[in-house]
Amino acid sequence: MKSAGNQPLIELIRRKIDNEGPQPFGWFMTQALYHPEHGYYSSGRAEIGRRGDYFTNVSVGPLFGQLLAPQFAEIWGRLGRVASFVIIEQGAHHGAFARDVLAATQQRFPEFFAALCYQIVEPFPKLQDRQAQTLREFSDRVRLRESLDEVEPFVGIHFSNELLDAMPINLQHKLVDLDGDKFVFVDSLDQQPTNQSQLDWIASVAAKLQRGFVLVIDYGFTRSEFREVVQVRARHRHLDSPFQEIGEADISAHINWTNVADASEKNGLRVHGFTDQHHFLTGIISTFPEIIAAEKSKRALQTLLHPEMLGRSFQVLALMKGVDLGAPLSGFKFARNWREVLGL
Repeated sequence: MKSAGNQPLIELIRRKIDNEGPQPFGWFMTQALYHPEHGYYSSGRAEIGRRGDYFTNVSVGPLFGQLLAPQFAEIWGRLGRVASFVIIEQGAHHGAFARDVLAATQQRFPEFFAALCYQIVEPFPKLQDRQAQTLREFSDRVRLRESLDEVEPFVGIHFSNELLDAMPINLQHKLVDLDGDKFVFVDSLDQQPTNQSQLDWIASVAAKLQRGFVLVIDYGFTRSEFREVVQVRARHRHLDSPFQEIGEADISAHINWTNVADASEKNGLRVHGFTDQHHFLTGIISTFPEIIAAEKSKRALQTLLHPEMLGRSFQVLALMKGVDLGAPLSGFKFARNWREVLGL
């Protein structure tokens, strides 16, 4: 039986294994998600929201961006209201979060908006086109970059929502092979670095950030709880294997928050806080209650905050560089001791 999915991509992967033998899962995941022509993300097939393949914070509507805007403005103030402040976003999909942040900032924090340059790092042309359309009303404030290498050293914030979980990982002692026409996992004695793509990303971000914060929102476990979990999703269904609907389904992996924090500190960043999304957003709302007073959608707020919805599914890690804060940022005012939680 042939594997379902994008057939040209499947044939490409099959030829590689036929010619060179079993391949690391990270290589397979890279092809499935990011092959320039056939990958799930790079081809533009990825869709989020109720009509897409999976649901995320941005799918809730503009409230998520409206809640983050005052946190960004607070950071700008804590950094001395610098005249040229940069927000870098990676994993921006179609640009809806950036649009919501910029609209809320323009309305509620005009002085911050005047100092703001919003840059999206996006390597794929089809997604760049969608982002440019979404953000056309803010074209004077937005710059699109193909990679972090194109970003100048900056003062400000690097923000990502569900970026790290989509970075290719290797699986411990497992390789991808063929059994006839079917892709299968086979055992390997080789010790492979599992999350090298995440470690490389941390080093790149740390090198670009002169002063400011890195805010990472994603899902995973701390080191004491960590287990290797790969998820495959299509049309809101969890598939049984990454070898189903290859190139037409999302593949993601839970991240090890302790490893990410540890690597960050080794690259010159310091952990400012770590908490779940419920406590993070509750902290922001307690400082800026007028956000909710102006927001009519109680269902959106419940979706973002409720522990059985997105409130506990996602965690938030804040890293900082060149910053010496007394009190925590609003998003971390209700957070537990991060060193204790992360086990550092």
